[in-house]
Amino acid sequence: MQATMVKGKKTDDSETLSREGKYLTFVLCGEEYGIEILKVREIIGIMNITPVPQTPGYMKGVINLRGKVIPVIDLRLKFGFQETDHTKETCIIVVEVKNKLTGVLVDTVSEVLDVHGGDLEPAPHLGDGINTEIFLGMAKIKNKVKILLDIDKVLGTEEISMVESLTNIS
Repeated sequence: MQATMVKGKKTDDSETLSREGKYLTFVLCGEEYGIEILKVREIIGIMNITPVPQTPGYMKGVINLRGKVIPVIDLRLKFGFQETDHTKETCIIVVEVKNKLTGVLVDTVSEVLDVHGGDLEPAPHLGDGINTEIFLGMAKIKNKVKILLDIDKVLGTEEISMVESLTNIS
């Protein structure tokens, strides 16, 4: 079994194999990202988002999805990218993290990919101060690199606390 180094700790092929599976891919700023399909509950077109005061800039607000209040996070802003106008391609991917639904705003959804162990590489070290724990790895498919996100870590403790407070409104 081959071992590789990821951020100072050893990982083996079994960890790579555990990341195999189906991923929903989407585009942000012209680059493709993927999240585990099992985390995705649905994909909806852009709709009216109600802003919520005193939330971070990347928290766009909440939507009413069939009577449920769902917070929406703009992944462009969360990742420090430039905000852009919504287009007919812009959509919201509703994901479930820690039993809470959250919408993530993306430029466009691409496809569902079947990612195999041979397609995967660990996230490279990108320098001090850059949190690579949000990456499950990099998938090399069709001569392109797709960044696989750990949506549980992208929507960290702070976001989950906000989601809980926003969705517990009576």
